[in-house]
Amino acid sequence: MTSVPSFTLNTGAKMPAVGMGCWIGEVGGGERVYKMCMASLEAGYRHFDTAAGYGNEAEVGRAIRDSGIPRSEVFVTTKLWSAAHHRVQEALDASIEALGLDYIDLYLMHWPQAIIPEDGQLNARTGKIVLPGESPTFSETWASMEKLLDTGKVRAIGVSNFAEKNLLKLLETAKVVPVTNQMECHPSLPLHGLKELCDKRGILLVAYSPLGQPQPGVGLAPCFHDPAITRAAERTRSSPATVTFSWLVQRGIVVIPKSETPSRIRSNLQLVRLTDEEMAEISAIAEKPGMHRSLLAEGIFGTNGKLWGWTTEDLGFAFDHTGVVGGL
Repeated sequence: MTSVPSFTLNTGAKMPAVGMGCWIGEVGGGERVYKMCMASLEAGYRHFDTAAGYGNEAEVGRAIRDSGIPRSEVFVTTKLWSAAHHRVQEALDASIEALGLDYIDLYLMHWPQAIIPEDGQLNARTGKIVLPGESPTFSETWASMEKLLDTGKVRAIGVSNFAEKNLLKLLETAKVVPVTNQMECHPSLPLHGLKELCDKRGILLVAYSPLGQPQPGVGLAPCFHDPAITRAAERTRSSPATVTFSWLVQRGIVVIPKSETPSRIRSNLQLVRLTDEEMAEISAIAEKPGMHRSLLAEGIFGTNGKLWGWTTEDLGFAFDHTGVVGGL
């Protein structure tokens, strides 16, 4: 089994530096997710990242239980969906029941914005849009999440998709500092400023979509063909993916790639040691013309430039809805 390094959260708990992301590009996934998690557990993964909004908590939990691995050895993250910001305790109980576990290691606010669903469903994706400043604000939701720590059902709480603007606003009233902030992060979107802020506040940055999600048929995003990455891959006899994951982990960032292919599941755990020069060169890729951008924005925000009523400016992202940094 591969030995994976861990980072220490501001609670003192350990979080494996590489986890398995359980979003497979569509809600649900059933047996696909179960098999992926079982293969991951066999390969040595001890960190799983799911969410109520993914619709697959049950399969993730079943794999963990069926593996026979002690619960204490597996770090489980799930997330509060936007439609449940006003029903936090109820949402947590629903996730606990779906997972079939006694507790959750880390519970995240999935997005800052809330939705009031018309049908009352906790995982609804439509309903009344709660605009910035309206109740429940993300600060009000966070206050409700803080109360979960007294239930024994959650070991730690954190956030996801909080850029500097909203993270600073949250910290103005938070009694508990988030343990993590999960964001899209890769060589084209290195998040140097956010990383510095998180470091100062004792918040661990977690990278989702560390290889991005280019359009089907396009292959790897342009940054992974950059000489800085290909040279490092050649020197370490590894792949651009391995180099990218290693670059993130050496920066002190947790990485949560996703794959259903057994060989890639295994290889995603194989980190390599990069030189200081290689680290600096990869960190500078985003400074090149056309390279500094989100790889997910167009797929998330669509043509109207909004995600559940919030613009990228509302969210504090540095890019516009096409992914271009500085396009606001």
